[in-house]
Amino acid sequence: MKKYDNLTETHKSPYLTVLCPLYNEEDNLSDLVDSIKVGLGKLDKSYELLLVNDGSTDNTLDVAKGLALSESNIRIVSYSTNKGRGKALRTGFENARGDIVVSIDADLTYDVSHILRIVEIFENEEATDVVIGSPYMRGGQTIDVPFFRLLISKIGNIILRFAINHGLRTFTGILRGYRKYVLDSLDLNSDGKEIHLEILSKIIALGYNIREMPSTLRGRKTGHSKFKFRLTAFSHLVFTFFERPILLFGIAGLIFLLIGLCGGGYIIFLWASGNLNPERPLMNLTVLLILTGIQILFFGFLATQLVILRSEIYRIQKENQFILKNLKKPNQ
Repeated sequence: MKKYDNLTETHKSPYLTVLCPLYNEEDNLSDLVDSIKVGLGKLDKSYELLLVNDGSTDNTLDVAKGLALSESNIRIVSYSTNKGRGKALRTGFENARGDIVVSIDADLTYDVSHILRIVEIFENEEATDVVIGSPYMRGGQTIDVPFFRLLISKIGNIILRFAINHGLRTFTGILRGYRKYVLDSLDLNSDGKEIHLEILSKIIALGYNIREMPSTLRGRKTGHSKFKFRLTAFSHLVFTFFERPILLFGIAGLIFLLIGLCGGGYIIFLWASGNLNPERPLMNLTVLLILTGIQILFFGFLATQLVILRSEIYRIQKENQFILKNLKKPNQ
C-alpha cells in the first residue's frame, strides 16, 4: 500500500477529513476536487481530501497525483488490486486524521453542500455521533437516477428496515459523517458495499446516536456505475437474516406449524366422521410437521439471543479499545 502525502506539518491534524474511494474515476476527479475546493472554501476549519485508489485500471492514480501537486490538502492512499468499496473505506478510516470524517462518492451524486450541512449538524448537536444522508426520508429526493437502479435501491432499503429497526430510511448510501472516535471503536471486516450495513449494525449495537439528514441523490453524469444487482441483493438478504434471524426461522417455523395444524384439523374431521385410518402416514406426517415447526421457532429464539450477545461483545470491545487508547497516552 502506497501513501502520497502532501500535507505540511501545520495540517497534520485537520478538523475535517473528506474520504473518497476511487475506482476508475479519472473522468470525475478534476470536477470533484474543484467542487470540494469551492464548497469547502466557506468552511472556516482545516480539512483534507483523502483519496483512496482502490486498484483502478485507468489513469485515476496519475490524475490524482497531478491534482495533489497543486492542492496541498490532498492525500492519496493507493494499492494495485481492486478489493472493493469496503476495503477502500476501511483503509480511508484508518488513515483519516480529521476529528470528523465524511465519506462521499467521486461522481458527485451528492453535492458538496451536503458536507457543510453534516459539519453544521456535528457543531450544533454535540450528542450526535453519526450523520447519514438520506434521499428517502421526508425532505430528501432523487434526480435523474435510472429507474431500475432506484427501484431496486428503494425495495432493498425497505427490506433492510426489518433488519435494522432504528427509524432510519436509508441504509446503503455512502454519504455519511462520523466523529473519529466512532470509527476508532469499530472493528470492521467487510470488503464490499455491505460495509455500510456492517457499520450501521455495529454503531447501533454500541449505542451511538445517529442523525438522518435529508439529501438529494443525483444520477451519475460521467463514468460507469459500479452497481451489481445480484451481489447487492444477495448481501442485503444475508444481512437481514443475520441481523433478524427470527424473520427466517420464524416464517419457516410458522409455515411448518400451520401445515401441521391443518393436517391435525383434517385428522380430527376424519375421526369425527368415522373415516380415520390410523395406519395412514398422515398422522405421522402431521406430528412431524408440528414438531419441526416448534423446533425451527426455538432455533429462531436461540439465534435472537446470540444477536443480543453479539451486541454485548461489541460494547465490551469498544470499552477495551478506549482503555487501551488511554493507557497508551503519555503520562501528563
